[in-house]
Amino acid sequence: MTELLILLGVFGGSLVVGYVLISRVPQMLHTPLMSMTNAISAITILGGLLLFATATSASETAIGAVALMMASFNVVGGFAITDRMLRLFKRR
Repeated sequence: MTELLILLGVFGGSLVVGYVLISRVPQMLHTPLMSMTNAISAITILGGLLLFATATSASETAIGAVALMMASFNVVGGFAITDRMLRLFKRR
């Protein structure tokens, strides 16, 4: 139970820090930031898969599932937005 509280604390802290950092980024830096968050989300997906491979309790499996869902959503959305932005620069 203590490990679960530590994991949830780290998760909550990372949410707050991530929100504060991203909300203060100037608009001209959002595209490089998006590519970096896609890379970080890929690492999160790997971590979630590792949790599924070695999970010992239902709570660890649930945390892994939530991590996989959130990171997958971020990766797919990031690629969709990046593709949309790149289409703006293509010649017709």
